[in-house]
Amino acid sequence: MKPNRHVVITGASSGIGEALAREYAKEGAQLTLVARRRDRLEALAQSLPQSAQIIVRDLEDPAVATDWLPEAEATYGPVNVLINNAGVQRIARSSQIDIPSAEALLHLNLTLPLRLISTVLPGMIDRGDGTLINISSLAAFAPVAGMMYYNASKSGFASASEALRGELKGTGVKVLTVYPGAIATDMLQEGKKQYGYSPFIEYSPTGTPSQLATRIRNAEHKVKARVLFPHYVYLARWFPGVTRLFLDRATPKLTQELGRGGP
Repeated sequence: MKPNRHVVITGASSGIGEALAREYAKEGAQLTLVARRRDRLEALAQSLPQSAQIIVRDLEDPAVATDWLPEAEATYGPVNVLINNAGVQRIARSSQIDIPSAEALLHLNLTLPLRLISTVLPGMIDRGDGTLINISSLAAFAPVAGMMYYNASKSGFASASEALRGELKGTGVKVLTVYPGAIATDMLQEGKKQYGYSPFIEYSPTGTPSQLATRIRNAEHKVKARVLFPHYVYLARWFPGVTRLFLDRATPKLTQELGRGGP
């Protein structure tokens, strides 16, 4: 792989995005890191072995969804690898969720990455080279109660990503779809607080962001179609009926506080 590839990572300030930045920095990639928290982006950029460009944007705002791409490309040239990692999870009873907040989730998790793909894809096709890495979720195979909008966004994104891979065969543009299960991030910890105690949640195998990032970079280099991690995600993909039966019986109830207070 060329060490000076321009790699763009959305949602780069923490969790999986931060781990991906550190992973791609190992190969000398030219990194554009996009997120809304300047302090975290600056701290991350300063800790990397080479300089990285940071772009501060609240990507939930559709008005700024792609306005930063010219700035990114002016610094490092055309995007060689686009990693659509930015996302949010909001947990609430579907009858009580704040609809504007939920629709902002749909934008960030689904509309935004599709718009970014549509923006960079013509250039990638013209050059006959490029990679799209799309971070979906176990929820695409195993939707969980209390996350109606999140389930819809991740299922939709996975479907789009898988279809796009077929569409782009022969163009030189590669597509990698990633299905994380439980990963030790702030999002996971916040999510656990919204449910009552359950062994299903408490003792589910959990991976780390760095483990996942390594698998993603290795899969990209080997031109794999998808990454499923931790390994139980394979079971959810290949045995959807059993997975649904298990979730219907084992998914914990939302807490009473959540029921009264909304997301």
